[in-house]
Amino acid sequence: MNTLGEIFKLTSFGESHGPAMGGVIDGVPAGVGIDVQALQQFVNRRRPGQGQPGATTRHEADKVEILSGIWQGQTLGTPIGFIVRNSGQHSSDYDSLASCYRPSHADYSWDAKMGIRDPRGGGRASARATVASVVAGGIAMQVLDTLGITIVAHIAQVGNVTGSEQQMQQAITQAQQQGDTLGGIIACTIGGVPAGLGEPVFGKLHARLASAMMSINAVHGFEYGDGFAMAAQRGSEMLDLFERRPDGSIGTTTNHSGGIQGGISNGQDITMRVAFKPVPTLMRDVPVVDREGNVTTLPPSGRHDCCVLPRAVPIVEAMAAMVILDNYLLQQTRHLK
Repeated sequence: MNTLGEIFKLTSFGESHGPAMGGVIDGVPAGVGIDVQALQQFVNRRRPGQGQPGATTRHEADKVEILSGIWQGQTLGTPIGFIVRNSGQHSSDYDSLASCYRPSHADYSWDAKMGIRDPRGGGRASARATVASVVAGGIAMQVLDTLGITIVAHIAQVGNVTGSEQQMQQAITQAQQQGDTLGGIIACTIGGVPAGLGEPVFGKLHARLASAMMSINAVHGFEYGDGFAMAAQRGSEMLDLFERRPDGSIGTTTNHSGGIQGGISNGQDITMRVAFKPVPTLMRDVPVVDREGNVTTLPPSGRHDCCVLPRAVPIVEAMAAMVILDNYLLQQTRHLK
């Protein structure tokens, strides 16, 4: 599927080496102020060619062109159409990929599903497709800001390094010099979320967040709250006891649940961690098979990230923003005004 969401809904389109990436966003309420310059700055955080450690050398302006739905800085309540043109394609770098399947890539599985694929930079399976999600997520974040909801993500781990930013950058540089790649973990905190978002059975809030995060290229794991660490604890150690706050509100003394209980937000910060695998494209010879199953060797070529994490932080924030806004709007349909 190429559509995410039920009320706040993004349908994206485009391939890595096509003319443009783009999308149509539906469900944005009318009359919301959108700062297009701030949106561009948010999209720039994902943009390639800015000298991020371990990032691809592909240069793209990633200029967002709004086609509809916003007039004089305000949403019209109509579909917001946008494109981001591709300009830094080197399609010839991928000529050798048309007849072979790279290990741990989508080449074989895409062929098995579609019977045809675009080998230029991975086509639609490329991380280039995430630019549309970041545009839509940037708009969602501006809407959420008016509701007092904040989303902040950061790199928590690169490879097995959990130290300083400098140590993480050194690990990326070392892997890059060796023609290798690194994965890692991005942590994200969503603050100001009111209690009551999400569904108790199907459509649990953490399930929708997980679905959105797992749709990001290279993501292989998701946890919220204390996540997998809870499996080694006793129930008595994991209880989030309720208390009445000085302002009269009800909250919890701890947040092992990560702000979600029974699939529904409880008013605490929503905390989650997203695990990214190492990029499977290595800058060294790699054994591959062709369409007939013959073993051959693929020499290093093209422009690829050694580590996607520095550019993935805004992607995680954007996907979280779309899910939270969609669930906020869904919750509004539960109550008659």
